[in-house]
Formats: sequence, C-alpha cells, structure tokens
Amino acid sequence: MYPELFHIGPIPIRSYGVMLAIAFFAGVIYLWLIAKRDKKPFEPFLAVAYISIFGGVIGGRLAYVLFHLDEFSGHWSATFNPFADGQFGIAGMNLYGGVLLAIIGTIVYCFWKKIPLLEILDYFAPAYALGLAFGRIGCFLNGCCFGTPSDLPWAVVFPTGSIPYSVFGSAHLHPSQLYTSFYGLALFFLTHYILKHRRIPGVVASVLFMTAAVFRVLIESVRYYEEAMYFTVAGARITYNHAIAAALFLFGLGILVVQLRKRRTSPVD
Repeated sequence: MYPELFHIGPIPIRSYGVMLAIAFFAGVIYLWLIAKRDKKPFEPFLAVAYISIFGGVIGGRLAYVLFHLDEFSGHWSATFNPFADGQFGIAGMNLYGGVLLAIIGTIVYCFWKKIPLLEILDYFAPAYALGLAFGRIGCFLNGCCFGTPSDLPWAVVFPTGSIPYSVFGSAHLHPSQLYTSFYGLALFFLTHYILKHRRIPGVVASVLFMTAAVFRVLIESVRYYEEAMYFTVAGARITYNHAIAAALFLFGLGILVVQLRKRRTSPVD
C-alpha cells in the first residue's frame, strides 16, 4: 500500500489518481494504434474516450454517494469537492456506477453523431480491459476495494491506519484488487484477439459484458463490502453489484443473440 507518491507543495500526488491517468492514456494510445491499423478515423474514439472518463468519474462518485448517504448527509458539497476532507482529492468510487454512466453517454453520442454503436463498443472493449488492469493497481496502492480474510500464501496485510486495517486489523486478506488487475490483463488479450479476427459486429462487446459479469460475481465472494451494499432476494444475500452484473450479462447475451441471428439471415459474403 502506497497511497501518496510525492507532494507538490502542500498537494499530495496520489497513486490512485496517477494509475487512473495511466489507465486512461494507455486506453487512448491503444485506440489510436488500432484505429491506425484498421484505417479508421481516430476522432470519434477520442471523443468517446473523454465521455467515458468523465462519465466514469461522475457516475462512479454518484454511485458511491448513493450507497453512503449517511456519510454525506448535511454536507453534500463533499460529493465533488476535492478539499472537503481537509486534503486534496476525492475518496470513494463505485466501478459499476462509472461504467453505466459511461455506457449511457456513449450511446447518446453515437446516436447523435450517427456512428455505429456496436463498432465503438467493440473497439473500446480491449481499451476498457487494459484500463481496468492499471486502475485496480491504483486501488491496491490506495488500500481500497480490499478483500476478505484468507490463509492463502499470497494473502496480504495492510498497514495500521489504512481502511482495511480498521476493518480486519492485521489479518491476512485476499488481494482482490490484484485479482481484478490480472483478470483485466487477460481480458485485454482475449478481446484484442477477438477484435482482430471478428466477423460479427458486437461480438467483442458481448464477450466483454458477459465475462465481466461472471468475474464480478466470482470476485464478490472474496471482497469486503459495507452492509449498505447488501440486500436480500428470495432469502439470498447479495450485493447491488450482483444485480448490475446480471443486467450486464443479459445485455451482452442479447447483443450476441441478435447479431448471430442477423448473421444467419444475411446473404452469404
């Protein structure tokens, strides 16, 4: 855990923010290279990249606030005020909140500019996976999104004063952030390969949505959440992320089914 890299005067430069910046630029560079390879205009990809980063930050923050209303009651300006806690920065994000708002923003932009939505989603699938790989390293350095106790040999202990320590003390925990980072890297190679060889528009995006949903359900079993993130359905205790993951899986499956049907009914190339 290394939440602060260095200071510029009184302002700390946080590892989480640096890794988010690296994730963004890595995704943009990838899109630039792929657009050049496939002889496609880069401008729409860059526009959607900006929509995704701003939508991701705003949506992620709003979702976090929604699940922690008691924490912000009486001082709602802390939602986006970087100086609210007496230090520079905004702590607390929800990944799926950011993803959902980024997707909505992308859909609106594509319809406005009359750009094929599925093509944009296909090209952004590897970029998103690459960003996830870098971003979750930032979570590990920051000490957020931590796991539950574990006796596995690679389990980690967070230092005194960290959020994980305040919950579990000196217990060894699953490095759930690194699990997600490794998954993101594997997903990047998978979606990059499918994008290179795809014959059906939307297939890369559908793979991203479905695999991301399945992984999210798996990682929830070894990740810590506050009680506010849980609810009960038919006697089962699940998190809100489970529900969102199920919706994303069905969305990806729907894209795949529709595109496969179109492929079967279209004339042979």
